[in-house]
Amino acid sequence: MEKVFLKACAGEKTDYTPIWLNRQAGRYMPEYHAVKGDSPSLDFFKDPVRAAQVTLDAQRILGVDAAIMFADLLPVLEPMGLQLDYQAGTGPVFHNPICTPADVAALRVAPASEATPYIEDTVKNTLSGLPADIALIGFAGAPFTLASYAIEGQGSRNYVLVKKFMYEAPDAWHSLLEKLVAQVTSYLELQIASGVDAVQLFDTWVGCLGLNDFVTYVQPHL
Repeated sequence: MEKVFLKACAGEKTDYTPIWLNRQAGRYMPEYHAVKGDSPSLDFFKDPVRAAQVTLDAQRILGVDAAIMFADLLPVLEPMGLQLDYQAGTGPVFHNPICTPADVAALRVAPASEATPYIEDTVKNTLSGLPADIALIGFAGAPFTLASYAIEGQGSRNYVLVKKFMYEAPDAWHSLLEKLVAQVTSYLELQIASGVDAVQLFDTWVGCLGLNDFVTYVQPHL
């Protein structure tokens, strides 16, 4: 069956403009809270049954033309060696942020089938309940945004620590982004192999950089 979202992605003519919404399944939905309950966020993201359920609930309730795989950008960093937690009132926090080149050298890279195997089941569970004409979108965080969280330890207003690391330890910076590229690539490839129709790469914080810094420190890795 034809998926109008994919026709639009390919630049083909469609009978109407397909719609999907960023953060389709989220805290604004009572159905989301009913499924999540009191579970810690990290456990929730890693639960293929409940992650699929909130993905399907959002598509069904909103009537949009694509479902968005329910996940978060940051758990991909956990198997690399970063201690991730989601704290009420604060959001995601890394308890051992990257501070030195030695921290970068210690980061592990592993195939996504080993590092984040739950994503394959989340995709397959979602597809089993998704109407045939509805596309499924997967996603990942881009290397700079992931590096920002990993170095700052949490969200930031000015990203001073990231820029300081980037300027003062450029070799370690590029090594860090190379490792993130490898991990994210494997993560997206696993989603694609599992059946998603399209993927997005979110570089949420890259707007904090000027053009020259982007071209020098980020664009080569993208």
